Amino acid sequence: MESLLIVGCGDIARRALPELRRRYRITALVRARAPDLAACGVELVEGDLDDAASLAPLAGRAHRIAHLAPPAASGELDARTRNLLAALAPRGGGAMLPRRFVYLSTSGVYGDCAGEWIDENRAPNPGTTRAKRRLDAESAISEWGAGHGVELVILRAPGIYASDRLPLERLARAMPALRAEDDVYSNHIHADDLAAILVAALESAQARGIYNASDDAPMKIGDFLDLVADRAGYSRPPRLPREEVARVLAPEQFSFMSESRRISNRRLKADLGVRLSYPSAFTGVPKLRETA
Repeated sequence: MESLLIVGCGDIARRALPELRRRYRITALVRARAPDLAACGVELVEGDLDDAASLAPLAGRAHRIAHLAPPAASGELDARTRNLLAALAPRGGGAMLPRRFVYLSTSGVYGDCAGEWIDENRAPNPGTTRAKRRLDAESAISEWGAGHGVELVILRAPGIYASDRLPLERLARAMPALRAEDDVYSNHIHADDLAAILVAALESAQARGIYNASDDAPMKIGDFLDLVADRAGYSRPPRLPREEVARVLAPEQFSFMSESRRISNRRLKADLGVRLSYPSAFTGVPKLRETA
């Protein structure tokens, strides 16, 4: 049985754990004790991606790596990923290198595409610092993988949702959405589907390079919020002109309304054989209670 190192053992990794445990001996990098992971038979290594020295025990640890940890919250470079890569291939060599490295990135690296359909051939053009950090991580991983002969898979995920990952607080506060003529396309993936995609990316012999880890049905942001409101029993958000919404929302919240793209997942399905359980938000967003 091969070994797997998970860096960033949060919601997606935990959803994938039941399947991963049948396939791998699993180690997880954690900042502090995680009794729930230990109870599942996961070996824990305490360390911090912001502390390069603490990552030394990771060298030679695993045949495959799933890097799901986010960058820091500021700047345009991802020092955390660079610290991880340096630990996996320390100077002087000697440590076993992983066969495959899977990185969970974001579709935000594409930037604004004016609502066009795009695939993995679209050149990145990140418009926010958070997306620039992700693209920096992708670049560092790609260079490292090519230099060490490691198979690399990058998953560019859009907005992740599940029954416990919905914008309910926003709806409860009646925060506005864009009116239809100003609205932009967004893309989504159910957390359970993303967990299954992660397993496929680690396992599939065909997996190489970049994949859009999105569902089949892009939606306007306002339409998605209306859907969640209807299923959760909230009033639909008020629709306002772009200028008014910009005055109400925080800049980071509004930045999601400044980019429009429709993402194709054809390569994901063709190479990895992924069958989505929730091909659209209409099938994935649960009915939580009756509309008020």
